[in-house]
Amino acid sequence: MDDNVTGPSGFGTSGPDNRGSDDRARAADGAPVRRVRKRRTQQPQVRAHRLRRRVIIGGSVAVVVVVAFGAWLGFTARETQANLEEARGHAQLAKDALLDGDTAVAQRSAADADKYASRAYENTHSIPWSISAAVPVLGSPLATSQQISEVVRGLTHDVLTPAVDAGSTLAPDQLIQSGGRVNVQSLRDAVPVLDQTSVAAQSLSDQAQTIDEATYLGVVNEARTALQDQTAELSKLLSNTAIAAKVVPAMLGGDGPRNYFLGFQTNAEARGTGGLLGGFGIVRANDGGAKVDTLAANSELSMAKQPLDLGPEFEARYGPSRPTTDFRNSNLSSHFPYAAQIWKSLWAQESGEQVDGVVATDPVALSYVLGAIGPVTMPDGEVITKDNVVELTESTAYVRFADDNKARKQYLQTVAARVVDKMTGKLSSPQALLDALGKAAGEGRIAVWSADPAVQQVLSTTKVGNVVPEDAAPYAGVVVNNLGGNKLDYYLTREIEYVADSCVGDTRSSTVTVRLTNNTPAGEFPDYVAGMFENVGNTPKGTNSVDLSLLATRGATLDKVTVNGAQQFVFTGSELGHPVFNVRPMILRGKTTEVTYQLTEPTTPGEARVPVQPLVDSPNVSVDVPNCGN
Repeated sequence: MDDNVTGPSGFGTSGPDNRGSDDRARAADGAPVRRVRKRRTQQPQVRAHRLRRRVIIGGSVAVVVVVAFGAWLGFTARETQANLEEARGHAQLAKDALLDGDTAVAQRSAADADKYASRAYENTHSIPWSISAAVPVLGSPLATSQQISEVVRGLTHDVLTPAVDAGSTLAPDQLIQSGGRVNVQSLRDAVPVLDQTSVAAQSLSDQAQTIDEATYLGVVNEARTALQDQTAELSKLLSNTAIAAKVVPAMLGGDGPRNYFLGFQTNAEARGTGGLLGGFGIVRANDGGAKVDTLAANSELSMAKQPLDLGPEFEARYGPSRPTTDFRNSNLSSHFPYAAQIWKSLWAQESGEQVDGVVATDPVALSYVLGAIGPVTMPDGEVITKDNVVELTESTAYVRFADDNKARKQYLQTVAARVVDKMTGKLSSPQALLDALGKAAGEGRIAVWSADPAVQQVLSTTKVGNVVPEDAAPYAGVVVNNLGGNKLDYYLTREIEYVADSCVGDTRSSTVTVRLTNNTPAGEFPDYVAGMFENVGNTPKGTNSVDLSLLATRGATLDKVTVNGAQQFVFTGSELGHPVFNVRPMILRGKTTEVTYQLTEPTTPGEARVPVQPLVDSPNVSVDVPNCGN
C-alpha cells in the first residue's frame, strides 16, 4: 500500500500532517501546545490585574468606611456639643426656678438637664468613640470630651437633682421673710442635702481639675477650662452655703437671743483687717431676726481699759502699740479673731455686756448692699447710692466736716443706720441682697467671729472667718497699716506678685513684689486727710507713709528686701507660725513705690495663697508658684 494513501479520516498521515497529528494526539491528553504556551505567557499579567482590582476595591471600601466613620464621628461630636449645651441651659433654668421658689419648674428643668447630660455621656462612651479616643494624639480631644461629659453628668445627677428635690427651703423669698427675718428652721432642714451636694460638688471639682488638655481643637480646651472654673466656683458656693446652714440658725437666735458687736471699718486709714474702727453698733438677734442699736462713734470706747492677754507671740509683735487697750491699733493684725476678741473686751469693760460674737464690715460692702436694696435718703434729703457711698464716707465727709469731727462721725452713723433699716425692712429682691452679702464676704469685707468655740471652729474654715492659716502651704500675706494717721489709703492702689522656683530640692527661692501707688489728686486737703501724725524730715503733704508687712510661708527666711531697688533695714517677727518682715516706705503723691522681698522658703505641698486685705481698691494679684504635691 502506498504510504501516501489518504486514510479514512481524510487527513494525510505523512509530513506536516504527521506533526499535526502528533500535536492533536497530545491535545487529547491535555491542552494544545500553543494554548499552554499562551496561558503561561499571560498568567502574571492576569494576576497583577486581579490584584489591582482587589486593591482598588478594598481601598475604596476603606475610604468609604473612613469617610462614613468620620461623618459619624463628626455628627456625634455635634450632637454631644448640642446635648451639653442643652444640659447647661436647663440647669440654669432649674437654678433660677429654685431660687424663685418654683419647685415644679425646677424639678422639670433639672430632669431635662440630667437627660441631656446622660445623652452626652452616652455619645462619648460608645465603643467607636472610646476606640478613637484611645488613639495617641489624634484621639486626645475625644478623650477630653469623655472626661467633660462625665463631670457634667455628675453635676446634673449628683448635685442639681438632689438640691431641687429638697424643695424650695433655700429660695430667697422663703428663706428671708418679712422684716428681714431668716427662716432658721428652713436652713436647718436643708443641712443634710447641702452636706450631700457640697461633698459631691467638691469631688466633681477635683475630677474636673484632672481633665486632660486636648492636644488640638481649641474649642474642647475652652470647654474644659470653663467647666473647671464653674465646678470650682460651685463647690465653693455649696460648701459655704452648707456651713452657713449650720452656723447661721444659732447665730441668729434660733436657740435663744444673741448679741454681737458690729464694727464699721474705715479703710481710708488702713489696718490689718481692713481699716480703722470708725464706729460700732450692737446687733440684737432672736429667732432669725436682727436689729442694730447703740450705734456710736469709736470715741465712745475710752482707752482706760485693762489689757487682754492674747499670748506671748502677739505681745512681742504688737505690744508696743497697746492694741488691746487703744481701739485705734486694735486691728493691726490681719488675723480677725485677734481684733474681734479685743473689741469684745473693750465693749465688756465699757458696758458690762458680754457679746456672743463680733462682725465687721466697711463702706465698700455697704455699696454692694445698696446696689441690692436701692438708695437711702438722709434727713436733709441727700441720697446715698451704691455709686457714691464709698466716696462720701471715705473722702468727701472728711473735707465736708474738716472742722467738726463729731458731726462727721454722726453723719457716718446716720448713713449706716439708714442702710441697716432698709436691709431689715421689706425687700423687693432677697436674692439680690444675698448675692451682695456673698460678694462682700468673698472679698473679706464681712468678717465674723463667734465666742462659741464650736461655731468659731467652723467659721475659721471659711472666708468670713478671715484667719491667718497655720499650715505649711506657700503663703504671702501682704498687709498695709497706715503710719501717717491720715486718710490717704482711699487713694492707694496695690499690685502684688508672688513667684517661686520649681519643686526640686528641699528649699526654693521665691520673690514677693508689692507696688504701692499714691493716687492722691492735686489740690489742698485738710491735715486730717493728707497730713502726717509725725512729720518726719519735712515730708511733703500728701505723702503716704505705711508699715508694710509680709507674712511669709512657715519656715521661710529672708535674703533681702529692696525699696525701689535700694536694700532696706527690716523689722522681723512672727505671727501664728509665719515669719513676718516689715518695711516702712514713703509713697509720694502721684508716685509708685516698689518693695521686693527675696526669700528662701521650704518646698512644701499645697496651693499658694495670697490673701487680699480689704482696702478701697481691688489690687492686681499674680501668682506663679508651682504646687509641689498634695
